[in-house]
Amino acid sequence: MAVIKLLVVDDHPVFRRGVHDVLSLEEGLEVVAEAASGEAALEVMRSLRPDVALVDVNLPDLNGHDVVRRAQQEGLPTRIVLLTAYDDETQQRQALAEGAAAYCSKEVPPAWLAEVIRHVAAGRYVVEKQVMDADARAAWLGMPTAAAPLSPREMEVLRLLAQGMSNKSIARELGISEQTVKNHVTAILRKLQLEDRTQAAVYALQHGWVRMV
Repeated sequence: MAVIKLLVVDDHPVFRRGVHDVLSLEEGLEVVAEAASGEAALEVMRSLRPDVALVDVNLPDLNGHDVVRRAQQEGLPTRIVLLTAYDDETQQRQALAEGAAAYCSKEVPPAWLAEVIRHVAAGRYVVEKQVMDADARAAWLGMPTAAAPLSPREMEVLRLLAQGMSNKSIARELGISEQTVKNHVTAILRKLQLEDRTQAAVYALQHGWVRMV
């Protein structure tokens, strides 16, 4: 049986080491590297090409969603499992729509996490206890849901909004018109079923899409 090479990404050393140690006990799994940030994770993916990366959603620079999108854009072969302290269906759909292979709570039992890794390495997708092939994933993403995934641009706008920036400042930062920013904010509120910018900022913070600075 081929050994599955793993990358563990989390900015908390104790949690990162705990995951490393637990997975090192599993037959057929080998942790080849650790990283404490999104940028460092991408560097490891480029150089070592691990089979699977376990990536915390809430990282200090690029968050887990950013890492997934960048890895997809660069065509990196590593399949990504996002780990989160805050798990809901909106997050799950956002993650898989962006290109993640699995989405798991940090409270996942070690034995199931090892199984998730094996499924992902074999080309499957996992959400909670649901294991899907590519066709099932496509069908699952097409099912009606309370909130559609945000586009990459909407995610950028949401993160800047959560940092307290005005529409004018966001427009200047992204090089787009203020009206376009307003349109994105409207779409964000509709997709996330929120009432105003404050709720959107809180939502982004709770879900680890931005961090307090």
